[in-house]
Amino acid sequence: MIKRHFATSAFMAAVIFGAVSQASAQQVASPDPSAVKAGTYKVEPYHTQVGFTLLHMGFSNFSGFFTGASGSLTIDPAHLSATSLDVTIPVQSVDTTVPKLDGELKSAQWFDADKFPNATFRSTRVVRTGANTANITGNLTLHGVTKSVTLKARLIGSGTNPLDKMFTVGFEATGTIVRSEFGVKQYVPLVSDTVTLTIAGAFELQQ
Repeated sequence: MIKRHFATSAFMAAVIFGAVSQASAQQVASPDPSAVKAGTYKVEPYHTQVGFTLLHMGFSNFSGFFTGASGSLTIDPAHLSATSLDVTIPVQSVDTTVPKLDGELKSAQWFDADKFPNATFRSTRVVRTGANTANITGNLTLHGVTKSVTLKARLIGSGTNPLDKMFTVGFEATGTIVRSEFGVKQYVPLVSDTVTLTIAGAFELQQ
């Protein structure tokens, strides 16, 4: 009986605190697209990541990510098609949680980070696909090669960050690329040529 009471109490505490945390988050950021302020934003690098996943020899979907992004976003929710996005990502930031593999990915056999230190994405077209979604087409430059890529983006929320008092807007985006088209051909097809991108983007409004 004591164990059951303790387990029930723990469960209720988790539910209550989880609900409070979720409510607090919703008070900070609104998922309503009309709450997004028009203007020019800069990338908030500490909470922006570019994740990648690819099939490793048919055994596992292996993932890693890039950090330290910089760049800008100009947006007006009332005129979404005029949105402009320009992002730069340092290739040296690649992190798979396996240091030996990170070093290999930076080498000339893969990304050749010394010769091509940055990947960039510059939007060329933005099309609204729903109340809080859009397709962002742009030029992705990776490993010295530029190709058109379309990302499916979704608004997560916007509002004033209570820690730094900056008005912030956040999105998630997904897309796929074929790495051999960018000259990154090592171990194809043993290691998948198709790479899935999952992006968490945070942007701060510039005053």
